Order: sequence, then structure tokens, then C-alpha cells
Amino acid sequence: MPKTTDPNPATPELPVLIAGAGPTGLTLACELARRGVPFRLVEASPGPRPGSRGKGVQPRSLEVFDDLGVIERVLAHGRSAMPILRTGSDGTTSSGPTYEERPDVPYPATVITPQWRVEETLGLRLADLGGAVEFGTALESFTQSADAVTAVLRIGGQTETVRARWLVGCDGGRSVVRKQAGIGFDGETNERIRMLVADVKADGLDRGTWRMWWCDEGFVSLCPLPSTDLFQYQASIRDDTDLGRATLQTILDQRSGGTDVRLHEPEWTSVWRSNTRLADRYRQGRVFLAGDAAHVHSPAGGQGMNTGIQDAHNLGWKLAAASPALLDTYEAERLPIAAGVLQLSTARLAEAVKEKSIPIRSDRDTTQLSVNYRGSVLARDDRADSAQLRAGDRAPDAPGLATTTGERRLFDLTRGGHFTLLNFGPRVETPLRAFHVVAHPAADDEIADSGKHLTRAYSPTDRTLVLLRPDGYVGLISDAGDLSAVTEYLAGL
Repeated sequence: MPKTTDPNPATPELPVLIAGAGPTGLTLACELARRGVPFRLVEASPGPRPGSRGKGVQPRSLEVFDDLGVIERVLAHGRSAMPILRTGSDGTTSSGPTYEERPDVPYPATVITPQWRVEETLGLRLADLGGAVEFGTALESFTQSADAVTAVLRIGGQTETVRARWLVGCDGGRSVVRKQAGIGFDGETNERIRMLVADVKADGLDRGTWRMWWCDEGFVSLCPLPSTDLFQYQASIRDDTDLGRATLQTILDQRSGGTDVRLHEPEWTSVWRSNTRLADRYRQGRVFLAGDAAHVHSPAGGQGMNTGIQDAHNLGWKLAAASPALLDTYEAERLPIAAGVLQLSTARLAEAVKEKSIPIRSDRDTTQLSVNYRGSVLARDDRADSAQLRAGDRAPDAPGLATTTGERRLFDLTRGGHFTLLNFGPRVETPLRAFHVVAHPAADDEIADSGKHLTRAYSPTDRTLVLLRPDGYVGLISDAGDLSAVTEYLAGL
């Protein structure tokens, strides 16, 4: 008989239990760990999962990784703005997108890196912060009351019962948390649209370029995976087929018109089926959903992993604050974003099916730099509706800021997941981390916007106050310089 550990009412309950240690669960765990919030992160698989799966980290997610302190490792193991060469059946070729260099965007291009590298990087950061993933530990069931969630975990042949204030399901599209919470997952599965995905070595192919070929039968692509000797192989298929080297080679030869590229036996394979779904809510009592547990997408546009990472970044600081008012905003802010992303990725999939190719874009929707929370109860300003920057928008970066420690970017000063006040007007007394923007050389609590990028990005008056949220969005703007509005904003949380 399996051993069951009975709950001990005298034991203090765990603040947060996270189910699922993919990029979403790991991001959330890092957010909680750096704020000193106790949690457990459980993962049913026995160890890190193989396979490239998602491979594109979008610019907005790169900013999240910058804030978490892992950006250098992500960039070191990835490649930004990888060249793309697409070849049609008639031999015509075209290149991939170009990226606009902007002072308010520190990472303008998508970074190609296999998903397991992202998970590895976040896992190392979590270890640095004193946390760990409990591999081989599956969430089996749970119940909830008004003040706690009681969960049963299975570790091998034993079970353990734990109590937590909050349970977060980051456990993927087949989420146990979502199903047991009774949350609907509307959408559709189209068995006619399938794609073979594999990680494979290849001889005779340049590792400096992502190659794509398409013809009437469909497309095939080989994308070099940086920091490895592998390529990610993708090909549209009509039905399940043998996933061995011979099949991959035959598809490549037929759709490329014949090349000198020779594939090895794949190290990992999977078949993706068109399955697009969205949870009808992100919260049920003390249970939250994030990542694929809440939304599953087409891989077209590279949106799924990135949307999950940003779910976690939004939820983490709100769980740490343990404020009912804040936690109520999670679903209100993130569910509409997921709905929009789902619409975008579905449109890109339809384009891929029609064109028999992979659409590649670098617009602000794809890069997720346009994601905003305008209209949220956490977005307040006294600006006109026509203003370029409004409360709820992503906080723009700005280079060329003079400080006592040398020239810095704004993101260097705001990094760390705290509220930050930018004061473009007279000096004010505040307990917040605040920077007074001046035109002369900066003192310890001042920044001199010598390059004027900051004023261009924030369009301030000579009294403007801008309150930046811990997740890198503008919470409040007062062009009137109303410090009481800032105080009331924070008191309301």
C-alpha cells in the first residue's frame, strides 16, 4: 500500500505550491525566491526534459530575463537576429525580417535558443536564490477551502499531503490543476494540421543560417540550435509517420529539390497537432493558472513559451505582496493578452498552411513589446488619451543616463522587481526607490538624462511623476506632479 503522510495542522502552511517546472513555473519560482517567499516547485517528470520545443525568446521576454538577472547567460547560449534564407520550389529565395534599433528597446531581435537551455538557465538562477525543482513529484489531487489548498503529491510509491495558501498550475496543456479546478478550456483541435519536430545533427549545412524550403507538398526547415551541434528540424506532415532518420531525410530531399545535406538519427522527435485553446478563467478561488495550462497556441509566431513567462512575471510580485486587490488583477490583465496572442498565432498558422511556409515577423505584436495593461485598475494617469505613453504601457528603456557610478541604462537602475518612481519635477520626499531627473551631473539619488532619451521616451512636463511597476510596466503617470496620487495608488494595493 502507498504510504500517506497525514497533514499536521500545527505545521505552518506553505505560501505557494507551483505545479510544473517548465519556463513558466521556473520564472514564477525565481520571482518568489528573490522576494523571500517560501514555495515548493514540483515537476512530475523525473528530470529535465529533452528537446528544443520552443526556441524563440522574444524581446519582451528578454527584458524579463534582464530583470531576473539571467540575460547574459541567455544571450551567451543563443543567437540574436539569426539570418533566415527561404527557398521556394522554383528556386526563388528570400531572407528573414529586419529589426529596428531603438534606444527604448535594449533587445530588438528574437533570440534563438532551445527551450531546454532556457529551463537550464532559470534552474541555475533558482539554485543561486536558494530554490530547487522537486523532480519526480506529481500533483495527484487537491481540494481547497476559504483559506488554503490541500494537495496530494506522489513521489514514486508514496504520497505526501501539503497545505498551501495558493496553488499555481504551470503544468502544461493537459494540466491536472486546471482539470481538477473545473476550469473550462475552450478551443479546437485540427488533426489535419500536423508538424514533425526533431533535434538532429546534419552534415553539409552552414550553422550560420536558418534554412527553409517549401513546395506544393509542404515546407521543411533546419534551424541551427546555438550552443549545441544540433539543428531543429520542422516539416509539415499529413499524418503520423515513422520518425526515424530515413523519413526526415526523404522529406528534406523532396521539398528542398535535393541537397548535399545528410541527416543523422534524430536525438529527439515529436509530432505537433493543431490545438488552440484558452482557459475561460485564470483563477478559481486559491488556484491560479499560468502558461500552457491557461493557453495553448500554434508555434507560428513563437508566442507560447513567451506568453507563459510573462504570465509568471505578472503573477509573481502579486503573490509576494499577498494583496487581495493585486491578485484580483492577474486574470483581468493576462487573460485578454492570451486571447490576443492566440488570435495572432492562429492567423500566422493559417498563413503557414496557405503559403506552405513558416511566416517570420518582427513587428511589435510578435516581439510582444506592444503588450499593455491600459484600462487595468492598476493603470492610472492624468494624460490625454492621445498621449503616446500611457499608464499600463511597457516602461520604455533609455540609455545615456549619467549616474555617480557611470553611464547607465534606465533598466540598469530599475532591475530587481521593485516599484520605482521617476521624478521629472521638484524634489519630493518618498520612501520609494526614486530617481530625480536633472540636467546637471547626478548626485547619489539623481540621474542626469544627458542623452535626452529618457525625456523622449516619457514625454514629461516639468512636474511629471512616473511610477514603474515591479514587472516593468507603467503603473501611474501624473503630469501634474501629484505625489498624493502615488501615495493613494500604493495604499490601494
